[in-house]
Amino acid sequence: MPILWTAVLAGAVILGHRLVPNAVGNAGSLIEAFLPWFGLAVPVLLLLALMRRSLTGLAAVLLPLGAWLIHFGGYVVDRDTGTPDLIVVQHNVSDENPDPAGTARALLAAHPDLVGLEEVLPEAVAAYRGVLDAELPFHTVQGTVALWSRYPLTGAEAIDIRPHDLGEDWNRGLRAVARTPGGDTAVYVAHLPSVRVTAAGLTSARRDESARKLGALLAADPVPRLVVIGDLNTSVDDRGLRPIRQVMIDSPADFAFTWPARTPVARIDQVLARSMTVTRLTALPRTGSDHLPLAAEIRFP
Repeated sequence: MPILWTAVLAGAVILGHRLVPNAVGNAGSLIEAFLPWFGLAVPVLLLLALMRRSLTGLAAVLLPLGAWLIHFGGYVVDRDTGTPDLIVVQHNVSDENPDPAGTARALLAAHPDLVGLEEVLPEAVAAYRGVLDAELPFHTVQGTVALWSRYPLTGAEAIDIRPHDLGEDWNRGLRAVARTPGGDTAVYVAHLPSVRVTAAGLTSARRDESARKLGALLAADPVPRLVVIGDLNTSVDDRGLRPIRQVMIDSPADFAFTWPARTPVARIDQVLARSMTVTRLTALPRTGSDHLPLAAEIRFP
């Protein structure tokens, strides 16, 4: 019976994660941040059922397996996405990165049209410019976030996505308009506040407040075609990103885990689009950061 009820619970969490309340320790958001890993219940329960020679247990394993395949089956199926119109790279380069120039060279290997960076220290800007400017001649740096572009940028400015209890020196968002071949595209680069997992659960109030502010800016943006590049500090399944996701097109069916770089277990770096389609996401090789870079292929309508 424990195998059966564990299987039922795992399947219910995978399919019904939106029903898990956040009232106690933000449990719902915590589950959603690592939702793909609930599939590990399948091999564990299968092994237990085989050890106990339980036919009921073997049948019960189909519940979480079916739930996982319904939610994530498309992530493991190879698909032809065609030639992209735009390649976007997102990377939290880390304010402790020992080799900014080497990191920049690694990003150019993806042949990007747009590169969004977070945790860019003032003293490292010259190193990034020294490498990226050759291929991406247009750029803007606002606070600790930056954007490099193959295409001209206009109207570059910082955006205010600060939680209410942080001062004006907290500047982790920008907006610019890129003159892409598909037409003017508003590009946002954002770094939402970090979260912490404590004994009391997930602390995400600042991140969620920042996400609401960013979502409001996206909803009000007059440019139809729009890209969000950023370290959003959670996966797209997390309800904390709902204010952003509800005005953007859903991400493609790719895991592309980016954090932590040594043993990535979640994609907390994101590239989202509006009036365009992100067709593929790929985690790139490790740099001097604690995040992996994320490459996104985008098709125009």
